[in-house]
Amino acid sequence: MAKKKPIDWRLVPAPESKDHVRIDPQYELFVGGKWQKPKSGTYFDTINPANEQRLARIAEAGEADVDAAVKAARKAYDTVWSRMPAAERAKYIYRIARLLQEKAREFAVIESMDGGKAIRESRDVDVPLAAAHFFYYAGWADKLNYAFPGKSVSPLGVAGQVIPWNFPLLMAAWKLAPALACGNTVVLKPAETTPLTALKLAELLQEAELPDGVVNVVTGAGATGAAVVDHPDVNKVAFTGSTGVGKLIQRATAGSGKKLTLELGGKAANIIFADAPIDQAVEGIINGIYFNQGHVCCAGSRLLVEESVHDEVVRKLKHRMRSLVVGDPLDKNTDIGAINSKEQLVTITKYLKAGVADGAELYQPACDLPAKGYWCRPTLFLDVAQSARIAEEEIFGPVLAVQTFRTVDEAIQKANNTPYGLSAGVWTDKGSKIFNLTSKLRAGVIWANTYNKFDPTSPFGGYKESGYGREGGVHGLGAYLNLN
Repeated sequence: MAKKKPIDWRLVPAPESKDHVRIDPQYELFVGGKWQKPKSGTYFDTINPANEQRLARIAEAGEADVDAAVKAARKAYDTVWSRMPAAERAKYIYRIARLLQEKAREFAVIESMDGGKAIRESRDVDVPLAAAHFFYYAGWADKLNYAFPGKSVSPLGVAGQVIPWNFPLLMAAWKLAPALACGNTVVLKPAETTPLTALKLAELLQEAELPDGVVNVVTGAGATGAAVVDHPDVNKVAFTGSTGVGKLIQRATAGSGKKLTLELGGKAANIIFADAPIDQAVEGIINGIYFNQGHVCCAGSRLLVEESVHDEVVRKLKHRMRSLVVGDPLDKNTDIGAINSKEQLVTITKYLKAGVADGAELYQPACDLPAKGYWCRPTLFLDVAQSARIAEEEIFGPVLAVQTFRTVDEAIQKANNTPYGLSAGVWTDKGSKIFNLTSKLRAGVIWANTYNKFDPTSPFGGYKESGYGREGGVHGLGAYLNLN
């Protein structure tokens, strides 16, 4: 009897088309409604992390360029935007949302090419949520007195906004939409490794005929961001990024009178109880750490499992990890795309070595990685000590550390035993257990029987070294208003 051949489960590539995408060879600074060359004449490359090829040359803004952008924002604030009827501002914001929907495919592909994330995430999460934020805050623009009854509301002035590389377009929308709805003007500084969708958004703002200077985009690295934060005519600073940089910004703005919101790092605990729907929980774990390459500050990078179901959870988790597809971010079959940059991959690799050195058991499914680009297999660490670096520090990669607990109190103690407090997840069949934990976990956002679900109506932010202030929802409006 002939021996049956094993079934080949590999998927045929299904790449997303790039025919509709336009990326210019070079991008200038967007200041005062016009594209302007940097005064220093300095440019840098933005790289596709999946193949290490240059996508475009990007202008690097210096202090003089940032000063010009702030002056343009101040002029637009004084002469146009703050004086415009709120209902008219809402029309502009609504137009931005509609144009973003119309150009969704192009934005999604550029996001995946520039950032390395899988096209499914860019297409199904990032771009739709970005448009949803503009729609949501367009609705609030002429209703601010209803949002804060009994208060006198007025805009702050010029907002300096510095955003990270993990959700470039979504973070831009997250910050721009409430600032504009409240009547502020903006100087936006995207991350140096992922500037393209912010620059394409600037093109969209021109198409929407947003008044000149209302939004300005200055590209560059840390020095550019510092120039935005330190500028004396900036009234509000909003930063999303690392805790280390957030602390520097906090010191720099202390005593300056600038309003400040910080959304910083996280080391979220995903807690699974024995009475949880295990299969659903395993899929939630995968969604919480691997589908986004661990590149979200609220990634569920710590898994706390009740001891009695530990073996079952780990067995099913390993089985599910073996089915994950690592590869071309533009392939619609891909689950895990490229790591954003060579520097970030080096950081992740150091943590993998540290986890093994601290005595944890490393598991990675066997899978082929492309020859070029920056890649990391989905990684699972078992038998992780509470003192291990991989259990305490933010890795920002597809790395999950597993620990066990026996009692509810132990789960709460371990979950809170971190300097961060951004997010957490609870998986259980008991509603009373959910409410008990949500009242005791020191995290700004807590998901129950799901993970990484976002909505523009819900506030987002953390405790402790995860920052302060809230973005999203009605709370996100207060960060951009004077309330008297």
